[in-house]
Amino acid sequence: MIDLTWKVFSQTGNIETYLLMKELENEPSNRISGQTEQEETTMDTKL
Repeated sequence: MIDLTWKVFSQTGNIETYLLMKELENEPSNRISGQTEQEETTMDTKL
């Protein structure tokens, strides 16, 4: 998920995306509960 937020931030420069990435980095599991690898891949391809 952090890779996705970094990709979006680096392409758009959106500060809110950067702040989201920093919040995710501080999460103990670095993963949104219940989200699977497949869902991450699906979201990545929609960009």
